[in-house]
Amino acid sequence: MEAANAKKIDKIAKNSSEHRRKMETRWFFFFISPWLIGFLGLTLGPMVFSFFMSFTNWDMMTQMKFVGIQNYINLFKDSIFLKAMSNTFIYAALSVPINIILSLGMAYLLSFHLKGMRFFRTLYYLPAIVPAVASTILFSNILASHGLLNKALSFIGIQGPSWLLNKNVVLFSFVFLAVWGVGGTMILLLSAINSIDDAMYESATLDGATRMQMFVHITMPQISPVIFFNLITGVIGSLQTFTQVYLMTSGGPDNASQMIVPYLYQNAFSYYRMGYASAMAWVLFAVIMVLSVIVLKSSSAWVFYEQEVK
Repeated sequence: MEAANAKKIDKIAKNSSEHRRKMETRWFFFFISPWLIGFLGLTLGPMVFSFFMSFTNWDMMTQMKFVGIQNYINLFKDSIFLKAMSNTFIYAALSVPINIILSLGMAYLLSFHLKGMRFFRTLYYLPAIVPAVASTILFSNILASHGLLNKALSFIGIQGPSWLLNKNVVLFSFVFLAVWGVGGTMILLLSAINSIDDAMYESATLDGATRMQMFVHITMPQISPVIFFNLITGVIGSLQTFTQVYLMTSGGPDNASQMIVPYLYQNAFSYYRMGYASAMAWVLFAVIMVLSVIVLKSSSAWVFYEQEVK
């Protein structure tokens, strides 16, 4: 009799537990449903449709025509696309390391507890919160032939070039603009530096370590996850540069500043070559994925996580 009652109680407890799990699952999907619907309708759906379009010739007005991989073949015969890819890689290769190095140096200097340091932290961070459109318009005037930069250079006897009209230097103008917004990266690194336990520095000081040795052997390893994060986001962001090119030069002069996303936009919404533009988007997606995987794989050699045993 007791055994039968025990089995009955176990069965009731089991059914109750299963019912609770089912209810929790239903409530889980209920609460995430707005995000799930948005993701399926506004992200995954358009991505799948874009992938399908990349194998077609479609101008949004006439019937779609399936062309297979012809769009991808034409891309690598398109001299403007190849130039845009080259420009994008050069811009990323220059802007990302410079951004990280400058932000790291600024964050380290601003981490010292000196009088008035809060003012300088705020001052250096302010450009990062200026909207991209406003920054671009500002730099269009600064980098103009008779703009503020060339006027400043003329005071020290240097004849400044036409930054936005000279195809030999126009890419450096965009790197200069990227450096303007270095405060966003700086504030993350500053936060990481300030979170390092002071006991580490005190122990190193007692052992006779110099500031440079402490920076290399304590600061850098401790903040390496934040550097890694900024490297990944910096690479992805630089390869998707659009606003600056679209507003400042429209890809000129002679496509010297043309980049992948502005050229993609031009093909899609100026020439209505939606299939060709979609193929371009998927090539860019593949490039970003490959570079991201390379950076992720390399992280095991230089990124230090405190909870891991190296």
